[in-house]
Amino acid sequence: MQNRKSPLEGYRVLDLGRQQAGPRCAQVLARLGAEVIKIERLGGEETRYSQPWVGKQSAYWVQYNSGKKSLSMDLRTEKGKEVLRELVKISDVFLQNFRPGTIQTMGFDYETLKQLNPKIIMVNVSAFGQFGPYSERIGVDPIGQTISGITMTTGSRDMPPIRTGVPIIDRTTALHASIGTLAALMEREVSGEGQSIDVCLADSGYSYTEIPITAYHGTKVTQERGVDAGVAGGGGIFPCKDGWVLVTLPASSPWPRVCDAINKPEWKEDERFVTRHARNANKELLAQAITEFISDMTPLEVAAHFTKFDVVASPANTIAQAAEDPHPWERGAFQEVPDFLAGTIAVSGDFWHFSRTPAVVGSTPRVGEHNEDILSGLLGYSEEEIAGMREERVIGEWDRYDSIPGTPLA
Repeated sequence: MQNRKSPLEGYRVLDLGRQQAGPRCAQVLARLGAEVIKIERLGGEETRYSQPWVGKQSAYWVQYNSGKKSLSMDLRTEKGKEVLRELVKISDVFLQNFRPGTIQTMGFDYETLKQLNPKIIMVNVSAFGQFGPYSERIGVDPIGQTISGITMTTGSRDMPPIRTGVPIIDRTTALHASIGTLAALMEREVSGEGQSIDVCLADSGYSYTEIPITAYHGTKVTQERGVDAGVAGGGGIFPCKDGWVLVTLPASSPWPRVCDAINKPEWKEDERFVTRHARNANKELLAQAITEFISDMTPLEVAAHFTKFDVVASPANTIAQAAEDPHPWERGAFQEVPDFLAGTIAVSGDFWHFSRTPAVVGSTPRVGEHNEDILSGLLGYSEEEIAGMREERVIGEWDRYDSIPGTPLA
C-alpha cells in the first residue's frame, strides 16, 4: 500500500450500519479513502427516505452515506449470508450498530468473523455498549445527552431538561469509533491480528460532562445550572443590532484588552472585574455594559471590533447565516457533489486537509448501484449466479424513486 493517493486507500470497510452513529463512522473512513461497501436492505436503508429533502433527495441520508458503494442484499437469506462471509474474508473492517445480540443471532459475532479473517476489525456501535448495566437497552442520540447530565447543564436553573438541536452524541460516537478503528489498523501492522471495538452513545455523553462529574465525584458539590456552566468570566451571548453575538472572556484573555474594547478604561484596576471570579460575581453589570456598547453594531461588526483588541467574539449565526458564511465552503468542510436525485447537493467534506494524501469526497449511491461490481468484480460470481440471486430476491436494485410512499417523491 505504498504511494497512496489517500490515507486509507487499499482498505475495505463493510458497513452494516443504520441511522447515524454507525454509518457516520464508515463515512469518515470513506472520506479518508477507504472503500466502504454499504450493505443495506432491499429497497435501501430506511434513512434514504427521511426528511428534510433537497429536491427528491434526503439531506439526512447523504450526510451519513456519501462516498460509499451500495450492495442491496437480504441478509435473512442463506445466500446473502454466504456473500457476506466471502466479503469478510477480503475486508479490513466490519462495522455494525444493531441492538446488542442481534449480530450474534445473524451469525456474525466477532469469534465467527475472526475464523473467516483473523485480521478483521469489528466495530460495534450501540446505545449503552456490548456490556454494562443497560447493555440490553436500545437508544438514539438523546439518551447520551440525558444519562450523562448534558440536558441538565444546558439552559438556566428554571428550565426543563434541554437537549441540543443537533446530534452531537451520534457524531461524537462516530468519531470515537473512527479513532478506534484507525488505532486498531495501526496495531494490526505490529501484531498481524484484528480485534473488536465497542463504543456507545452513553459513553460519548459522559465525555462531555467529565469536568462537572469529576468535580462532583471528588467534592459531592453539584455544578449550579446556568451559573457555573457555559462561558465563564462574565462572557456570554449578547443581543446586538439584527442578531446575537458571542463574546468570551477566558482567563487567557488579559482583562485590560476587554476594558479597551468596551471603552471602560477605568475598569482595568476595578476589583469587581480584575479576576475571573470577580467578573462572575458581577456578570450582570458586565453584561449590561457589553450589551449597551454593542447595541448599534451588527454581529459581524461586533466580531470585527473585538477581534481588533484580541478578544474572542463571533456571530451567533442562524442556520441560514451559517450556510451562507464563506468559511465552510472555502475550507471545504462543506462541498457540493453530483447527486442522482437532486442534481447537486452539499455534503460534509474535508476536515483534515492532508498535505500529500487528500480526503475523498464522493456522491451517494443508488440502492444496489454496485451489486454487480461487488459480486462479480470482488467475489467472482458469474452473470448467471448474480441473475439467480436477483430472481430469488437475495439482491435487488431500486430505481423507482418516484413511487416511494411517505416522501416528496410519491
